[in-house]
Amino acid sequence: MSVLRRLVLAGCVVALANPAVAQRRPRPSPQSPIPSPAFDTSLYNALEWREIGPFRGGRVTAVAGHADQPLTYYFGGTGGGVWKTTDGGLTWAPISDKDFRAGSIGAIEVAPSDPNVIYVGTGESPIRGNVSPGNGVYKSTDAGKTWTHIGLGNAGQIGAIRVHPANADLVYVAVLGHAFGPNPERGVFRSKDGGKTWEKVLFRSDSAGAVDLALDPANPRILYASIWQARRGPSFMSSGGPGSGLFKSTDGGDTWKEITRNEGLPKGTIGKIGVTVSANHDRIWAIVEADSGGVFRSDDGGDTWRRTNEERNLRQRAWYYTHIHADPKNPETVYVLNTSLYRSVDGGRTFTQLRAPHGDHHGLWIAPNDPSRMINSNDGGATISYNGGATWTGQDNQPTAQFYHVIATTHVPYKVCGSQQDNSTVCIASRTDGGTIGEKDWYEVGGGESGWIAARADDPDIVYAGSYSYLSRLDVRTGQERNIFPWPDNPMGWGAGDLKYRFQWTFPVVLSPFNPNILYAGANVVFRTTNEGQSWEAISGDLTRNDKSRQGPSGGPITKDNTSVEYYNTVFVIAPSARDSGLIWAGSDDGLVHVTRDGGKTWTNVTPPASGLPDWSLISSIEPSPHDAGTAYVAATRYKLDDFRPYIFKTSDYGKTWRPITGGIPDGQFIRVVREDPARRGLLYAGGEFGVYVSFDDGSHWQSLQRNLPVVPIHDLVVKSFIRRAQHTAGASAAGSEAVAGGDRLAWAAIHQAAPSSSSISRPLLIQRPT
Repeated sequence: MSVLRRLVLAGCVVALANPAVAQRRPRPSPQSPIPSPAFDTSLYNALEWREIGPFRGGRVTAVAGHADQPLTYYFGGTGGGVWKTTDGGLTWAPISDKDFRAGSIGAIEVAPSDPNVIYVGTGESPIRGNVSPGNGVYKSTDAGKTWTHIGLGNAGQIGAIRVHPANADLVYVAVLGHAFGPNPERGVFRSKDGGKTWEKVLFRSDSAGAVDLALDPANPRILYASIWQARRGPSFMSSGGPGSGLFKSTDGGDTWKEITRNEGLPKGTIGKIGVTVSANHDRIWAIVEADSGGVFRSDDGGDTWRRTNEERNLRQRAWYYTHIHADPKNPETVYVLNTSLYRSVDGGRTFTQLRAPHGDHHGLWIAPNDPSRMINSNDGGATISYNGGATWTGQDNQPTAQFYHVIATTHVPYKVCGSQQDNSTVCIASRTDGGTIGEKDWYEVGGGESGWIAARADDPDIVYAGSYSYLSRLDVRTGQERNIFPWPDNPMGWGAGDLKYRFQWTFPVVLSPFNPNILYAGANVVFRTTNEGQSWEAISGDLTRNDKSRQGPSGGPITKDNTSVEYYNTVFVIAPSARDSGLIWAGSDDGLVHVTRDGGKTWTNVTPPASGLPDWSLISSIEPSPHDAGTAYVAATRYKLDDFRPYIFKTSDYGKTWRPITGGIPDGQFIRVVREDPARRGLLYAGGEFGVYVSFDDGSHWQSLQRNLPVVPIHDLVVKSFIRRAQHTAGASAAGSEAVAGGDRLAWAAIHQAAPSSSSISRPLLIQRPT
């Protein structure tokens, strides 16, 4: 997840939803009602968020172009919205920020008959643990200048969009549905009037949705669709089952025939399927997840098939990949996307790897009139080739990275540090003396793509960074780095129940506010070191529900997938108090809150009552008040239980009692993080999937702080105190705070300047967008 114009952070947690209840839970909507603000927004309407970088791409699953426009392309980030280039990828600009109400993009299609008509489906279909939901389909009729939401608001995730080659109003959408629960809005939808009305033309079940579509280029009345039965939960990922299958229509989608079991295709359980039609319209390609899966080819329109390749490198981790694309001119050439980008020129028998700028490939668009021209998407962004994949444009001009957590250091000026999905950690300057913040202003700080970062307050060039089963201590000045992981074991491939300690892949790493030699790390217990990781001790017992039934191997029923993303019953957040050295809060991914007031000798379960916070919620953040030891704020999520409601609670008595504080936040907009301003008591900030909020009255009323920030997932917030002294006026100074939001774009803004009276709302400081 780039500090970024887009950022995505999150260790996700989920629990199984009751199907009956799930249908009644609030879900995101493009018209989610925003209550009227309780406080005058003119007090802060001069504020602007600004992106600070780093300018390097994040995960992209959707790309598109047009045959008649060789320099124009589009891509959709998995949390960063839609972007456009008109100079062949030299520069990219966001084009969806003003109109979209969701940041995750699953599919893009430019109408072949009219390049001004673009359809975009929100919600990516490779359903990672940190997947973000969409809110339906958007359409532009002016090449992306303006957009209109055209329906399917409860689609969840969208896998593909196809437009009739001669009719820009005839469009098909592959709706996968909700990632974390059953819902009826799944399957293939068709509109004959450009999205004004929709009809469901192919439906399998409320647990299996459409993930891929292919139109026959010689006869667009012939369509192929793949249905995928898949589900995520907080402790598992399931891909495959009786709902998965391959279907064909010969009448434009009016009727469909299942061809999953046609001669030559795999027997047994079927998982995810990618499908494409060759230049020879009788030749169909499919890549199939199955025990006997692989690349399959039909030369008679899908009646019979034969497997041409069974290599594992083409079909590994099938739920994340399983994409296949035919060359539009040469029937012998076909591409398969996986950890690498592969091409076959001998009818699918052998594949060779193309050298792209980044790994983990999800999308490919090939110009139908010039197969040497293509755009590819991967976990590092979007990249364009004009010579059939021999060379590619760079991806360092797309601030769309996904970050999991952010911190602000004590450097002057301070730096913002975070870990980028499928990339390195990074610390970047919050401001510079020049006119830009460029590559020279950021650097790696150890760790890896998914973890927390902690920089010493007394020496911010000593940085601790975690990821998977790794925790490093780095001296930035010398480059010396060592592994200080509390339990040096790489558990990849094992289920959580087989481990002595359960470390989630984004396990917390936090320094004591009182003693920079004390570092905490979270597994299912809280670990502490007082000597920079040379030795560790567990200062708690198991602070989770420790439900063994939720600690089995993830993946299946075909392909296992144990990367620690699904490790469950773990401590997800550790929050030491800045007011009391013995006070530490801990929250688990299975819904428990514990507190110790004696430095870890004893812990008390102070979980909010289930009447307010249902069991098995994810404790996403805990904010000990910087003003009062007994006060703390908790943000919890249940979106992985298919419940999108916000859950924020406050205690003033060390967790003995709690009260909900979500007034003003719409029901469908779940919140991941809440922070209190260190300079003003009761001034709160909250970040969630669809927005940033501020409360001036300790959570009684919330109102939008979105300003110019696009609707992108926010996973973390840091509020940085500052004192600015006038250089030429004796004694003049200004105190206040700046908020750093981390998610699919990392941005910051000054929130307020401290006022003389603590009872008044202070005037905001104007922060200008950089030119």
